[in-house]
Amino acid sequence: MSLTPQDISRIADLARLELRPQESERMLTQINGLFAIVEKMRAVDTTGVEPMPHPVAAIQSVALRLRDDVASEPNDRANNQRSAPAVERGLFLVPRVIE
Repeated sequence: MSLTPQDISRIADLARLELRPQESERMLTQINGLFAIVEKMRAVDTTGVEPMPHPVAAIQSVALRLRDDVASEPNDRANNQRSAPAVERGLFLVPRVIE
């Protein structure tokens, strides 16, 4: 996949960026270069390769410091919703934005 100058112009417009022609050309070159790297990575056969839990695991053993997934805060929904302008059955009510 590669982008065209029109794609860069559209992306810049969507991001509300004003790019000069030389910036647009540089951006096109850099993004297409990134896509080329991704395509090279996709071409590598990774069948049978186990995923690493951490990038450093390739050079040394890494023990992940994971904690138990337990609730540490009490359920204080009523108190948290006290300042809300509108609540119904424990849910925040918000104005409709799409008809």
